[in-house]
Amino acid sequence: MNTGDVDASENDWCTFCMIANGRDREAQVLKKDQELVCFRDICPAAPHHYLVVPVEHIVDCFSLHEGHVQLVEKMAEMGRAVLRDQGVADMKDVRIGFHQPPYTSVHHLHLHVLAPASKITDNLLFKFLPGTLSFVDVRGGRAVRPCHPSVRIIWARNDIRSLFYLFFSRKRN
Repeated sequence: MNTGDVDASENDWCTFCMIANGRDREAQVLKKDQELVCFRDICPAAPHHYLVVPVEHIVDCFSLHEGHVQLVEKMAEMGRAVLRDQGVADMKDVRIGFHQPPYTSVHHLHLHVLAPASKITDNLLFKFLPGTLSFVDVRGGRAVRPCHPSVRIIWARNDIRSLFYLFFSRKRN
């Protein structure tokens, strides 16, 4: 199976690869390390709306494999850290999660981090509703509900690894 991994340093067609490699001067990067970059969403749905992307080009959440567990855990932690850095105190009023195809607009894995969730604009709220077909909500590090009919959940632990059980437990029929 093609995981969608591409050398992001040579990728000129992906906006998020360009941001991750410092080639987009307009992006407002808030935090960066060797694996991840967090920046402001250009169309914010809440007062704090950030995207956490891996430097490595991974197409979407269906391109993830078991070797990405730690990467996704780091993505969620970086998102929470940026919220704290930006002065968000109420970590219960936060929405963190992934859009899944066909509901993605940029084909590079990105974790949405929004706060306060209670102030997501009405006209964009539908895009970030937990438990819908478009949004895999991550609360406290666990995937809340499957979003694709060909996927079933195996709840093994209450952490981000549940997200991987979500994507790797597809029916084999």
